[in-house]
Amino acid sequence: MPDKKIILQQVLDGLMRRYRERVPDVAAILDTMVREGLVRNAAEIENDHIAFRSLGVPHLGIASLEKIFLYLGYVRRDPYYFAAKKLNAFWYAPPERQLPRIFLSELRVADLPERSRKIIGKYTSSIQRDPVDVLDLDDAVAIDRFLHSGNWPVPTYADYRSLAADSEYASWAIYNRYYLNHFTVSVHNLPAGYNTVADFNRFLEAHGFVLNDSGGKIKTSPDGGLLQSSTVARMVMAEFAGGQRAEIPGSYVEFAERRVLPQFAQLPASAIRREHRREGFEAGNADKIFESTFASQTGRRP
Repeated sequence: MPDKKIILQQVLDGLMRRYRERVPDVAAILDTMVREGLVRNAAEIENDHIAFRSLGVPHLGIASLEKIFLYLGYVRRDPYYFAAKKLNAFWYAPPERQLPRIFLSELRVADLPERSRKIIGKYTSSIQRDPVDVLDLDDAVAIDRFLHSGNWPVPTYADYRSLAADSEYASWAIYNRYYLNHFTVSVHNLPAGYNTVADFNRFLEAHGFVLNDSGGKIKTSPDGGLLQSSTVARMVMAEFAGGQRAEIPGSYVEFAERRVLPQFAQLPASAIRREHRREGFEAGNADKIFESTFASQTGRRP
């Protein structure tokens, strides 16, 4: 029997390798953390979670994509709904505590204006069966290739711009497909002086990184247990159907602080583990984090 632990680690490694290649801020932030002595190397950084965006149409979206991770040991947890952005989402708990959580979201395509529904249908309606159903989930190379390949044609720039007018999430997903949207540094595991989102944000801005300020630079859950921030996505050169090239938002980096739950407040710092901290996600936080790829944020970058 194939070892699912090995397969999963290979898949996660492949995702992170390509993500680092496409998102210059990743290496820049990690290199700065090492240079300033926060960590000895990037391997010491805990990845709180990774996230994917998808299109909620037949044979695609969460129902399709989650099959990969459920097979590899993840467990579906809480659902989320984002009314204004027309999105659904779930988070998934990993099979081992040191692995990242996964956050899968999908566009509620049926809720979009007709013109956008038609554009998305133009590219996805030819998909008549779930592509994951014919994917060998015991083959890490095949999974990695699938997550970095297109299930539908590259859109035209005109269609991309039209979609963006109705949903910037839609335009991002139609072009970027399942490329990793972000990974997340667990700041609470960093040394004192850097182990809160507030402290780490100051560190980032002192080194020139631009942070998403939608809803404030720190997004805080109502219970105060989950604090998050993120960089603003850099613009990347994209090539559309017909060879037209244009800059579009790429991916970004997120930062999370999960505070110790009240019932474990008396534990010494050396005894605190992941299970002692606030778990799950918060829709209000995530709603603003999504905007890290929106023009209102990317336009703030120099």
